[in-house]
Amino acid sequence: MKSIDAQDLVPGDVLVVQLEIENDREMEFIHIKDLRGAGVEPVSVLSQYEWQGGLGYYISHTDLSTSFFVDHLPKGRFVLQYELRVSHKGDFSAGNCTLQSMYPPEFAGHSTGDRLRVKSTQ
Repeated sequence: MKSIDAQDLVPGDVLVVQLEIENDREMEFIHIKDLRGAGVEPVSVLSQYEWQGGLGYYISHTDLSTSFFVDHLPKGRFVLQYELRVSHKGDFSAGNCTLQSMYPPEFAGHSTGDRLRVKSTQ
């Protein structure tokens, strides 16, 4: 795996999105929403329950985002990954990611957004 800063992206490339979550307390019923740029599409589009890195969650892909629904988020550090395929060339806004408790919504956090620059294949 390489950082996207270290290479030129072209249509057809596969990106691995890595979400790092670090929390200082146990939490329940968490919604993680990762907005994605317009020039990428998820490799897997099936909504399903998955287990990754010691954390069980339901993953759902929509046109705008990928959502993770976590019943129980233990205290600690977790990494979630999923793949996107670059579909178009251009300069896109890569959206931010939000994490929020569904019952006490004041427990929330978010990442910063970034830019995704894709060059033509020639």
